[in-house]
Amino acid sequence: MALPLIGILRGVTPEEVIDIAQAVLAAGITQIEVPLNSPNPLESIRRLVDAFGDQAVIGAGTVLSPAQVRDVHAAGGRLIVSPNCRPAVIAETHRLEMASWPGIVTPSEAFDALDAGASGLKLFPAVQVGLAGMQAVRSVLPKGTLLYAVGGIGIDNFAAWRAAGVDGAGLGSALYKPGQSATQVGKQAQALVDAWQAGEP
Repeated sequence: MALPLIGILRGVTPEEVIDIAQAVLAAGITQIEVPLNSPNPLESIRRLVDAFGDQAVIGAGTVLSPAQVRDVHAAGGRLIVSPNCRPAVIAETHRLEMASWPGIVTPSEAFDALDAGASGLKLFPAVQVGLAGMQAVRSVLPKGTLLYAVGGIGIDNFAAWRAAGVDGAGLGSALYKPGQSATQVGKQAQALVDAWQAGEP
């Protein structure tokens, strides 16, 4: 079964994206997003899909409009991650049969996202909501709803978040920062995967 982790490669360039993604995949992370505020993100997504489309779910983060959803789809992406909850973005993602992970903080946003067809929910920023806040949101969600924590979650607190009830996580600066080598990212990816698996409730 695939690990419930999304690798966030914010700031990656098309020239380095293949090597960086290869290191992430080698650690077992098979969902990868290139945020649209990265340099030439659609080209990076195209290259990733060409290289790894049969072994990973590739897509974009920081997706804010239905037009951007269509751009990512045209580049071959199958994953749409947003920092916010916009039903029009979710509906377009759903229409194109892509995975939709909108950002939510409140129950209102969570239910709006689910009503629009979200695949799962991205609790963002998780560090702001905290464990108690997450559990309060979790308690009212329909059974089976996938809730990933993103923002301030990593090796030091995976176990606590998993014990409290999150299903997965998005990994940003703990996984990759612009300028880091593929070797460095690979080590960080493996450490994150090991910590996630060690936190099995």
